[in-house]
Amino acid sequence: MLHMTSRLIQRTFRLRSTVTQLVMEKPCILATTLGAPGGIYKCFAPCIEKHFTIIPYERFVQRKEDLADKIQAMFVWGAGALKVDQNLLQSLPNLKAVVNGGVGVDHLDIPLINSFGVKVSNTPHVVDNATADIGVSLMLASARKIVEGHIFSKFRESDDFPESSLGTDVTGATLGIIGMGRIGYKIAKRAQGFEMKILYHNRNRRPESEERAVGATYCASMKELLQRSDFVMVVVNLSPQTHKLIGAKEFAMMKPNSTFINISRGLVVDQDALVDALKKKMIRAAALDVTYPEPLPRDHPLLALPNVIVLPHVGTHTMETSQIMVERMVTNALAAVTGGQLPDEVKA
Repeated sequence: MLHMTSRLIQRTFRLRSTVTQLVMEKPCILATTLGAPGGIYKCFAPCIEKHFTIIPYERFVQRKEDLADKIQAMFVWGAGALKVDQNLLQSLPNLKAVVNGGVGVDHLDIPLINSFGVKVSNTPHVVDNATADIGVSLMLASARKIVEGHIFSKFRESDDFPESSLGTDVTGATLGIIGMGRIGYKIAKRAQGFEMKILYHNRNRRPESEERAVGATYCASMKELLQRSDFVMVVVNLSPQTHKLIGAKEFAMMKPNSTFINISRGLVVDQDALVDALKKKMIRAAALDVTYPEPLPRDHPLLALPNVIVLPHVGTHTMETSQIMVERMVTNALAAVTGGQLPDEVKA
């Protein structure tokens, strides 16, 4: 009797352990190692691990046969962090979604991914405010020579400011926004606070009520905007139509005292033409959050020019925005693994 009771207890314990294991087992996602260069920061791990088991790409490569069947979603954070190509897709038979952190998905071959029955999502709207903030920050930093002032304070050989330290006013100046989508419109709102005259060029004109709300004037031609603006800010998506949208011809249209600001994608601009325009003083300065490649080689001519600010694509690089982006990625991935509709699905 005692022996039977003991076996019953053991069987019950094993059953409970199996049930507990099944309950605790979480769907697996593939991602670059958290905290690795180009990957999601470790501080956001709890948000992901609450719902998923993270399989780092490096471990996946070593144990592909054991892990491939388990992976149901993939997290892509940054354009160069994880290459989603045919070989990788073929090795993941149960993959349901490629979830991108950020809005831009030009680094993903969506038709190819969809051909494997895999959905793609991004994190729209989340990045709008942070990206608008970085655009205005670059405009102010360039206009008032913030970086030069900091360098002067650290390494000055004299207490006298050189004539070259003179900046230019933002208040009352004319801002030309190329691409008046969600982010462009938020930039216009911010520019209102500086009493700027706002021009914009867009594929589609916004309703007059929206124009009035931010005091913006529509320019049917980009030429008119370029010729009239003191600051030109590019806020378009990268597409075949916008590839090298701004080149030598466009820089030649700009005022000699104007500043060019790019917060969209590096390939929207012909960088060689930009270097040439700056060297020939066709424009006053440039401020860039995006380049090609990213980051630029240290010997790139843009980095040697004193009237250029180059950031390493940090438009969304804040604690708050990154947290919301990761949460949104989790929401999309959960929808994918449970067979639901992805809230932010991107279709080819």
